[in-house]
Amino acid sequence: MLQAYKSTWPRAKVLILNFPHNPTTTCVELDFFKKVVDFAKENNVIVIHDFAYADLVFDGYEAPSFLQVEGAKDVGVEFFSMTKSYSMAGWRVGFCVGNRHIVHALTRIKSYLDYGMFQPIQIASIIALRESQSCVQQIRQIYQRRRDILIDGLAQAGWNIEPPKATMFVWAPIPEAFVKMGSLEFCKLLIKEAGVAVSPGIGFGEGGENFVRFALVENEQRIRQATRGIKRVLSGVQAP
Repeated sequence: MLQAYKSTWPRAKVLILNFPHNPTTTCVELDFFKKVVDFAKENNVIVIHDFAYADLVFDGYEAPSFLQVEGAKDVGVEFFSMTKSYSMAGWRVGFCVGNRHIVHALTRIKSYLDYGMFQPIQIASIIALRESQSCVQQIRQIYQRRRDILIDGLAQAGWNIEPPKATMFVWAPIPEAFVKMGSLEFCKLLIKEAGVAVSPGIGFGEGGENFVRFALVENEQRIRQATRGIKRVLSGVQAP
């Protein structure tokens, strides 16, 4: 982080983070955010942390909040989305907490862009946050079951992937026999031969070229069907 900052000119003024991370599913511990806060104070950088996948965590992992660190509110803010934890995708509801001056700047920006959302959506969001949080646990369990079925099915196809500790995605290195294809062509192959659509890693930047991203958005039956199709491809298609 420090090396990237020093090698960039003009100097960055804002550091945007997202953990648990999309698309790589990378998770961090609280010590990481302590280093971030120290870095931000030393270099006069604003920190914006996207905490969208705070609740989609598995196997006992608990995602730390950036704001748990002493002094975090001096340098940054944290965003949370209702989309994942409460299955409110498309409603576009979230909130920002942290440094009062940064939050105030956001409210001023938004005052020029919009002035509120449909009130029933706001009321539904308030109720979701105030009432029983059992629904969050149920949603978490749904995603964990989907993750396990996908990982197990791919393993049976000879594609071994480390289960992610969080998010609604699986970030998978392309099987060695197909790496030379690149992520885009490999995804085309899966669509054509397996009837399965995954996201090519190159779409997230050059560092993702040798990866694909699975989204755990289909039901368990469809995921099993997808892994059977992938197994046919990996076992029956001649790799380039």
